[in-house]
Amino acid sequence: MAEEREHARLVAWHDQMEQAHARLRRALEVTRQALAAGDEVPAAERDLLLYCHGFCVALDGHHRAEDAALFPALLDRRPELADVVRALAQDHSMIGHLLHALRAALDDGRPGAELARHLDGIGAIMESHFRYEERQLLGVLAGLELALDVPEALGPL
Repeated sequence: MAEEREHARLVAWHDQMEQAHARLRRALEVTRQALAAGDEVPAAERDLLLYCHGFCVALDGHHRAEDAALFPALLDRRPELADVVRALAQDHSMIGHLLHALRAALDDGRPGAELARHLDGIGAIMESHFRYEERQLLGVLAGLELALDVPEALGPL
């Protein structure tokens, strides 16, 4: 029984990262749906602002938490992952710039087609980033004990 609980706790980091990525993928899809409904639904503009800002905050918060807590804790135990973590942090920076551009386009009242292009770009980079991160870290996280809370390590998702 104790071994099962220990295994479940260790695997939880693997599961938590997958769940965080799934929630962010879903948030992007909901945001795209709100954008697509823009011409059909009178309140869609408000919804789009809500979803876009919410998505931006969630994705940025996830990456900031990884940079501030998860990655340093991971490197303490697995310093050989420094190149992987460096590449992931660079992705976070690039995605942060793309999110900033989306926010600026929203604030400027840009047309839906331009917002869709922003979302497509963010979605493509985000998906590539998530897949790389999952390939490189999920197996590692499945076997590590980290003294972190999930929101601290993966953001308040």
